[in-house]
Amino acid sequence: MSDLPPMTSVKRWLVTTNHKDVGILYITTALFFLLLGGAMALLFRVQLWEPGGLGILEPVQFNQAVSTHGLLMVFWFLSPIASGFANYLVPLQIGAKDLAFPRLNALSYWFYLFSGILFVLSFFQGQTYAGGWTLYAPLNVPMYTPAMDATAGNNAAILALTLFVMSITIGSVNFLTTIHRSRAEGLGLWNMPIFTWSWLLTVWMMLFAFAALLAALLLLSIDRLFLTQYFMTDQGSSLLWAHLFWFFGHPEVYIVFFPALGIMFETFQTFTGRRLVGRKWVIIAMVLVAVQSFLVWMHHMFLTTINLEIKTLYMATTIGISLPFDLMVFSLIYTMVKGRVRFTTPFLFSLGALVLFILGGITGVFLGAVVLDYEFRGTYWVVAHFHYVMVSGVTALVAGLYYWWPKITGKMYSEALGKLNFAVYFIGFNMLYFPMFLAWETPRRVFHYGESAQIYHQIATVGAFVLGLSFLIMFFTFAKSWISGPKAPDNPWEYSRTAEWAIPSPPPLENWDGRPSYASGRLEFVDDSPAATDGGVAHGQGTTTEASVEHEAEHADHASIWPFGIGVGTFVFFLGLSGLTPFVANFAEGTAEPPEGLDGFATQPDIMYPVLIALGMAIMAVTLFQFGREKFDAPVMNIAERWPFGGIGNTKFGIWVFLASDVIVFGAAIGAYIFMRLHMGWMDWEFDPITMAGLVNTYILLTSSFTVIIALVMAERKNKSGLLGAMGATVLLALAFMGVKAFEYTQKMGDGHYWWYSIEYSIYYVTTGLHALHVILGVLVALFMIYRIISIDAYLEDHRPVEFFGLYWHFVDIVWVLLFPLFYLM
Repeated sequence: MSDLPPMTSVKRWLVTTNHKDVGILYITTALFFLLLGGAMALLFRVQLWEPGGLGILEPVQFNQAVSTHGLLMVFWFLSPIASGFANYLVPLQIGAKDLAFPRLNALSYWFYLFSGILFVLSFFQGQTYAGGWTLYAPLNVPMYTPAMDATAGNNAAILALTLFVMSITIGSVNFLTTIHRSRAEGLGLWNMPIFTWSWLLTVWMMLFAFAALLAALLLLSIDRLFLTQYFMTDQGSSLLWAHLFWFFGHPEVYIVFFPALGIMFETFQTFTGRRLVGRKWVIIAMVLVAVQSFLVWMHHMFLTTINLEIKTLYMATTIGISLPFDLMVFSLIYTMVKGRVRFTTPFLFSLGALVLFILGGITGVFLGAVVLDYEFRGTYWVVAHFHYVMVSGVTALVAGLYYWWPKITGKMYSEALGKLNFAVYFIGFNMLYFPMFLAWETPRRVFHYGESAQIYHQIATVGAFVLGLSFLIMFFTFAKSWISGPKAPDNPWEYSRTAEWAIPSPPPLENWDGRPSYASGRLEFVDDSPAATDGGVAHGQGTTTEASVEHEAEHADHASIWPFGIGVGTFVFFLGLSGLTPFVANFAEGTAEPPEGLDGFATQPDIMYPVLIALGMAIMAVTLFQFGREKFDAPVMNIAERWPFGGIGNTKFGIWVFLASDVIVFGAAIGAYIFMRLHMGWMDWEFDPITMAGLVNTYILLTSSFTVIIALVMAERKNKSGLLGAMGATVLLALAFMGVKAFEYTQKMGDGHYWWYSIEYSIYYVTTGLHALHVILGVLVALFMIYRIISIDAYLEDHRPVEFFGLYWHFVDIVWVLLFPLFYLM
């Protein structure tokens, strides 16, 4: 399927892979979750009207409202709406026709949408998750779930987060490949638009931070579904979760704020009529923050048993990360001072975001000091600071909606309504959040507080409704513009300076009539004649041609139904998994050593859930197979700026980036093993490995790496029988590996050592099982490749897919080489 239906057709939105359509889907879906999360906030703000609670919510319902509000806003609104802007604008700003992998872009959206649907369904499965958006252990495990019928809802919420993180990972790989390898001729990294720069750093942070969260969620999901012991014990599990979560959680602050910061930079430049002051230093400052964000996570753990020396070190790094932000703030202020400000709606929201962020940053410095953190942690001071930082980002995102609305829709909006929107928003924001600083002694996530704080909470509740009203005004403004607004010019802003304003509003499907080029120092559209085919450097340093390896389709495809189908199958599969706990509990109850805290979970399992698991797997099998078979021509730029990655193709670069994130996933799992073993005493680790089984499997996997190399040599020589033989040998060796692993597991369980037996065996089964899952996925890919070799003589003319498979398979083997000594020799 390659033809794209009209925008008025429902089918268009189910099959589209075009980056602009996907961007619109992201933005509209994120705005829906904004409304849902906002409704939750209004519910618990009403409950807080009186010191003991107004009585409209039961305690567990209050906890659900607070938890789902946080999860929806942080995960399903803030990052996705920024992703929507990036989907729509980044290819336009860098001169690309689409993202590098359009079908994966669509798949990323469908995973996002279905993760949100799964989260909403958790409300109807007993109850949804109620333990706070940080999911702290041990409150995140089944034994702390109030009743068995709530288990499925809690599981569904955790699995929804897991599916969301899968969406983020796919999107990150796609954007990194696109930005690094599809920039228009002459557009070096230093010269990219500042919004694209902010998004590039955002997705680099996403790649590693969300990988750490994915590992944590996988461990938590296995605890919940299969009753392993990662977070159920008192042997350091709460500290383990804190390390895993905050290694993600602190970069997440900048992941959320960087796109908003990029919008502020763009709008300040446009509406002051001046290039950003100190632009080079601003970019360097953002790079420093992106790197430092992974080095300060422990300041969220000042109240734990970590020793004072380490806490002092992290206090210093926390103060240090504020310094690059000082530079960015002063850059915005000087840009405004040196320019001629036009107080349009986008600029007002951006200026408001700057003011709010300054206040949020100053109050955050208090929390960075160990002594003050002991006093403020767990109070409404943290709530107020957090929202002044995060929702100041929302303020800038609203500025982005107004700024790019004419480009996306081709319609202008009412400036009077826009400015009214800003006034109501700014008043409502400060009425809601500033009183929380004054009521700081109120504990978080409870509705009991001292009577002296009542007036502050009542003002905050009124402010919540005023802020909610501002969003209704915003939606009315956009609806009025869509229905009866005047036609927007291609560039309604006099001093805008990025490429999206050089084309019609809204942009055409293919973005450009000619090929964008910055070779002359400014944007030009040149004749898009066939490029040189020597694969060398052309038109200047860093500009490469790739016609010799990747042809540019005359008519690129923009439609495929299979990403939607894969999303449906994955959603059904995850929904089925959410009800698995009672089945495992029933099985565990019949063993000699059932896990603790099983009461209430081992009765009345619902057969519907295993049926959904089987149905989901069947849908995934069919849709993934058809996805692989589908002929889909993605737009490839023959002439582009690719420094410093000009020597490899898009797919190879994408695989390397994906494997980098997988390193973090395995690193977190292995790190959890090392952390727990050190915590319990390295020599007190009670685990008896079958060393010979591990040794045999090491030889098997190393041999399989050799057969993959032989397969690549055979493909290069166009030897079909040799290629088939080598790929077949790889599959057989992988199956032999799984057979030895099955024997090993059977022996352990025969001795009564199930995965819930102890933390030692939980970690052994989960870590080696995660590796085995990678082996299984590799086998499925290899079998599909064998099918294509037999049916269409694939990979004889183009051997690169065999090389790409080899990269993945060698990575899997390397991981086993690390696991073998850790679990079998130490």
